Amino acid sequence: MALYSKFILWRDGNLILAKANGSWSRFTAEDYASQFKALAMPLAGENWAHIIYLENWQLGAPDIEPTVKDLVSWCLHNGLRYAAQVYCPSMIKQYQLDRMIIASTADFEKRVYPNQQDAFAWLASLGYSSHCQDLIRAG
Repeated sequence: MALYSKFILWRDGNLILAKANGSWSRFTAEDYASQFKALAMPLAGENWAHIIYLENWQLGAPDIEPTVKDLVSWCLHNGLRYAAQVYCPSMIKQYQLDRMIIASTADFEKRVYPNQQDAFAWLASLGYSSHCQDLIRAG
């Protein structure tokens, strides 16, 4: 994947891993959603998890929000059970992410971690382990 890419996505077993960069437009969000669904489709009907590194993500235009909300809905209807977001505390990031991604339902839980080690440990404790333990250097 090119160094200037706005995101990197890959699957490791029953875990979808991602790294987001820069500021996103609606087109970036649509491309991300399309690629995410293609990766997750083989997991549909099973329980799976997601981890995303957002430290280098610089928010998105307001028009990304419907696309991300639709992706979240699709994920919840297709087996996503746990999501870990990794970024240093940022009220503005948290505000936009919370507008797009719910915190929990009866079958889903999202957590935010300031470091990837804690995020990977939480997911591993739930049975979602990965060969990758370093999202910073991934891609």
